[in-house]
Amino acid sequence: MCQQPSIPLLNHPIVFYGAGSMAEAIVRGMIARSVVSSGNIIMLNRSGSERLAELRGRYGVTGSNDPEQKNEYLRSAPVIVLAMKPKDAAEALRALGPMLSPNQLIVSVIAGLTISTLQGLLGKKQPVVRTMPNTSSSIGLGATGIAFSKEVDETGRRTALNIFEAVGMTAVIEEERMETLTGISGSGPAYIYYMMEAMIAGGIRGGLDPKQSAELTVQTVLGAARMVQQTGEEPAALRKKVTSPNGSTQAAIEVLEKGDFFETVIAAVHRCAERSREMGAALADELAKE
Repeated sequence: MCQQPSIPLLNHPIVFYGAGSMAEAIVRGMIARSVVSSGNIIMLNRSGSERLAELRGRYGVTGSNDPEQKNEYLRSAPVIVLAMKPKDAAEALRALGPMLSPNQLIVSVIAGLTISTLQGLLGKKQPVVRTMPNTSSSIGLGATGIAFSKEVDETGRRTALNIFEAVGMTAVIEEERMETLTGISGSGPAYIYYMMEAMIAGGIRGGLDPKQSAELTVQTVLGAARMVQQTGEEPAALRKKVTSPNGSTQAAIEVLEKGDFFETVIAAVHRCAERSREMGAALADELAKE
């Protein structure tokens, strides 16, 4: 029996204003999961014709850095994903604002820019979705925090969720919690990688060759995450199951406790959130002066 082609969830154009790695990850996920057809994806950047040609060849999307053509796409697209570098945001958004009609949805993946800052740069109360994806989105296992301005209607909310569900899971939160989310999922992969670095080093110092130590560490971390995901049990419960009283695992946990591991990780999450707020405020001030 012939399999029918998947019908895309969204049948309207989506413009990516910026064509970096995060934009590419989202595009790849949307096409793979039939959220939108490649013919309805337009990718824009300030320069870099080679980059756009690469994306056109890889995914079949439309790409342009011609100013007139870019402006036409921006005026007409129902959804615009802001994926430019923060330093380029002020100029781009001030120019974009006058082109927009009230019903165009703005989705931002620019770190640090609040909804109010985005609307201020646009010069209007445009429907804005602020998001914080993480790097695991590039392999379809991302975790994305999403906050909506009050101007976003139900259709806009569903559209934004469809976009980011294509590259992993989503969590809808109040915007004031976005920095805390950054401390967990936005920067969280780095904490896990750091732990993995230490585990690999421990294996090597104990006599394993680097390749063995790395493979065992990767599989262990992957398996532990899958156990939590698939069993539905709390991490604490699973930890207790592999920690026999007075056993070797218990001895290892005691070393971590002496180093205040638990509270140190919590402090790291909070410091990350605090630093994210500081950087966002500084960026907003800088953009306001331009």
